[in-house]
Amino acid sequence: MKILTLALVALSAMACAKKEEPPVTYRGMMMTPPVAKPDYVFTATDGSAYDFRKETKGKVALLFFGYTNCPDVCPLHMTNLGTVIKQLPPADRDRVKVIFVTTDPERDTPERLRTWIKSFDSSFVGVAGKPEDLNRLQMSLGMPPAAKEAAPKGSPAGAYGVAHGSAVLAFTADDSLRTIYPMGIRQEDWTADLPKLLKVRARG
Repeated sequence: MKILTLALVALSAMACAKKEEPPVTYRGMMMTPPVAKPDYVFTATDGSAYDFRKETKGKVALLFFGYTNCPDVCPLHMTNLGTVIKQLPPADRDRVKVIFVTTDPERDTPERLRTWIKSFDSSFVGVAGKPEDLNRLQMSLGMPPAAKEAAPKGSPAGAYGVAHGSAVLAFTADDSLRTIYPMGIRQEDWTADLPKLLKVRARG
């Protein structure tokens, strides 16, 4: 009887411990509930089809819409990600995909896009798509559609900027948009969150 009582106490303690385990929190903005990963096929810089769901299956996919002439947001996000991903263990590094979608197809030729994105990390992928389709995709993910805007005074003739969403969208291995990382996210935030995102397992 004494042994049985001790066993029940131990089981009760274990159950309480599990209940008291705090929920996972992220430094990014958590999506509640998570949004399904879109079934979208981009165009890679070599002209081949880049099936977003297929190419990122079982991985953490970090999707970002921007352009190579961006003066601030785009290079900062890419620099931070490149720096932090290089510090991950090799096995984890292989399970993170960064996909940069150009919002400026007029100037971002395949060669320019490929050269620019690889300057941050050789594993990063640059892709494109039809502007109207990409705008619909961005809106379906809660992002504003990209649009041309006037360049600052004193810019060369014909210069222009591109207004675009400034957040990196993080999809986990269960094909869910789990967190959003706006401008202002630092390397230490990625360092804290990437291991947590990698722990989310694929469905089934």
